[in-house]
Amino acid sequence: MIFAEWYKKYYSILFFVIAAFAAMLILPAEGKFKYEYQKGRPWLYETLIAPVDFPIIKSEQELRAERSMAASKSPACYNIDQEAVINSRNDLLAFFSHLSEDSLILLDKRVSYLYEKGITERIDGENPLSSVLISDNNFILKERPAAEIFSIKSAIAFINEFAELSPEKSTKLESLIKPNLKFDKEATELARREAIQKISPTKGVLYAGQIIVAQGETITAEIEQLLDSYKAEYEISMGFSGSLLVLKSGQLLICLALFLLLYITLYFTKREILKEKRKLLFVLMLVLFSILVTVVVRGISPSYLFIIPFSVFALYLCSFFNTKMVLPVYIVIILPVVTIAQNGAEIFMLNLFAGSITILAYTYWDKGWMQFAVAFAVFMTLSLSYIAFRMVEDGTLVEISWNTTAYFAWNAILIVAAYPLIYLFEKLYGLVSNQRLKDLADTDSKLLREMSDKAPGSFQHILQVASLAESGVSAIGGYSLLARVGALYHDIGKIENPMLFIENQPTGAKNIHEELEPAESARLIIKHVQDGLDIAKRERLPQIIKDFILSHHGKSKTLYFYKKHINSGGDPSDAHLFTYEGIMPKYKEQVVVMMADAVEAASRSLRDYSEESISGLVERVVEERISDGQLLEAEISLKEIKMVKDVFKQRLSGMYHSRMVKPL
Repeated sequence: MIFAEWYKKYYSILFFVIAAFAAMLILPAEGKFKYEYQKGRPWLYETLIAPVDFPIIKSEQELRAERSMAASKSPACYNIDQEAVINSRNDLLAFFSHLSEDSLILLDKRVSYLYEKGITERIDGENPLSSVLISDNNFILKERPAAEIFSIKSAIAFINEFAELSPEKSTKLESLIKPNLKFDKEATELARREAIQKISPTKGVLYAGQIIVAQGETITAEIEQLLDSYKAEYEISMGFSGSLLVLKSGQLLICLALFLLLYITLYFTKREILKEKRKLLFVLMLVLFSILVTVVVRGISPSYLFIIPFSVFALYLCSFFNTKMVLPVYIVIILPVVTIAQNGAEIFMLNLFAGSITILAYTYWDKGWMQFAVAFAVFMTLSLSYIAFRMVEDGTLVEISWNTTAYFAWNAILIVAAYPLIYLFEKLYGLVSNQRLKDLADTDSKLLREMSDKAPGSFQHILQVASLAESGVSAIGGYSLLARVGALYHDIGKIENPMLFIENQPTGAKNIHEELEPAESARLIIKHVQDGLDIAKRERLPQIIKDFILSHHGKSKTLYFYKKHINSGGDPSDAHLFTYEGIMPKYKEQVVVMMADAVEAASRSLRDYSEESISGLVERVVEERISDGQLLEAEISLKEIKMVKDVFKQRLSGMYHSRMVKPL
């Protein structure tokens, strides 16, 4: 019992502590290279001496150059076509049959020489300094310089040296000479891959005792290469040699600090999340998933960290929460990459820029094909930011790795691919995305069209309430879209018995309630809340919308029928018969919808639409809700209530003023 009470009060803190432990377990049990350095900056630490022998790793630029050279020198592969030799030889001898026997013998020798060397259609494109591999039935017969192989054009020229031919006969000769060497694309690509694989990733060795970099020395490209090599050797061979308990304790402290930062961020940006388990678990899951993906991908290859679509976390947050809290929480989500990745600061900054652009772009591009526009904006942001970093660090564009820009392209593609997970999160965590709310806010939806047909007066009422609530919530920095949708569906239960409500009764028609006892009238009126819940369940509306249905009257009374009951001699203790069995509004959006509903309904009975009359009405209606205790559980300040009242007064004055001045 004691634990249950403690859990109910402090479960959010427990969730944060558990998440910190989970993050600690995800982090690898290895130390981190303790030196931070950057080319062009001085070495800020003591003179670094190599403790062990280690190979010097080639730079990416050197490897690219060597790979390009190896690929260009790799021999092209050809297969011999013996049938082409026989056919072409016979055709050529027939073509020159008018020559003497001695001449034909000499011609035959030339043709044999041509086909012995080999004729191909594509040798003109080969590097004459390279060689080719000639094979028969996949067995390599010989390797020959590319310069010795004939093209069809050079073969014709070779024959023309023997017999000068007219242009017409040269053209005919071109059709008779058939290449006997067929290019083998697969074998050539295989040979080039093998040549590239033979390239050593290292060049030389730095021996133990040699100086890597002296204290205060400016880090040049060569020194940076030595430091990179030492860092790689440290992480592969030397690693962590201290106490595992101390290491994990340190990681736990860092994780606790990270989740404390997240707690503070949520406390000051979206405090109500700390009291909603599902939303809180969703945010914690995003942080843990970010850490897990970073650790796993780093273990595969540090360069692949550029592929991770961190910006999609910003999209997920934008889809479920108010944009004001998205950027601070997103920063906390990607913060672990700073300590996990080798170049964590750069990756963090790149994704901070990209995530910020994502949040901005999502505001305007959040439907259909526009997701591709968001992805393209991310790609451009990452690419330009990466180029800017290289320019600042190196003062040149030479060090730019175009493979990294390809990684950014994959990053953008993965954003589009991962976006549909939003619908999975809706199911798993019971959340409602902005897109779902926008769909529900469409007044042309099936349910709202049904209300428009069956209860037109109530439909006009909810439209006015939605307008008031949206403006009021927007003024106090709340979730205006949620308030609008909640207002549109708060009275959906009136569809079941629309004629019970005066706004749906024809002008001059007899009021149904005149023939009913006050208690029965109250029961029927109160029933629209339960009817609304039944409809919401049938239509599978989100729980958060059901809460608006339950809370828009709170636990207030149907005062008109209760007073009528008292005035007709009824027992005042029967108050429970006239009381709504809803829930008290808790969040700002629910409070504002309750006030907007009451104010809009009361404004219909006004005879005087002056500013003073409207102001008095708003003050009286809101004060009734406060004095009746309907806002005791509400997370809204008196200052915010005043701001909402001012918005209501302004909107109602404008609404009724426009009606008064509208010409007949």
